[in-house]
Amino acid sequence: MKTLRQIGSLAFVLGLFIAVFAGIPWYMMVADDPAVPVWLRIAVFCLLGGILVVLLTVAFEQRQYKASGAEPLPTESDRRILLLNSIAIPGREITEILGLVQGHTVFAIWLGKDIAALVRLITGGELTEYTEMMGRARSAATNRMIAQASKLEADAIINVRYMTTSVVGTAAELLVYGTAVRLSE
Repeated sequence: MKTLRQIGSLAFVLGLFIAVFAGIPWYMMVADDPAVPVWLRIAVFCLLGGILVVLLTVAFEQRQYKASGAEPLPTESDRRILLLNSIAIPGREITEILGLVQGHTVFAIWLGKDIAALVRLITGGELTEYTEMMGRARSAATNRMIAQASKLEADAIINVRYMTTSVVGTAAELLVYGTAVRLSE
């Protein structure tokens, strides 16, 4: 599916560049001639077909993602891992530092929710669409970090920190990291 999406992206980009950088100058020079050359027709079909292929593959992948149950929930062994944003655990001693663990994700919302959020931006109020998006991103990234710590057989993750940045438009990157440790019994 990823290969098909890349082919669609390539067809779109090639069609776009040919239509813009060759088609527009051609039209400017021969505006009297109503016949559109074959190469320009192919470029336009590549442009439109590429968009269609990309949209279909993304929709198919999202459908598979939702059907699979999205992010796996933490297992029982993962739930025992303590998460703290401090460097000490009251009443427990750190016996071994296992190293840095992290979780990472990039999330976006679909255009319909984005438009609804823009309306709310004008009228005022909480942008619940973005709040939900960031909550899902935080859960996904945290679960990935916990899974890394679980592989190291950690008892806790200390000094947990979250970082977020805007990637493009309304897509947000979320990174969570901390130090995996083992504790005394």
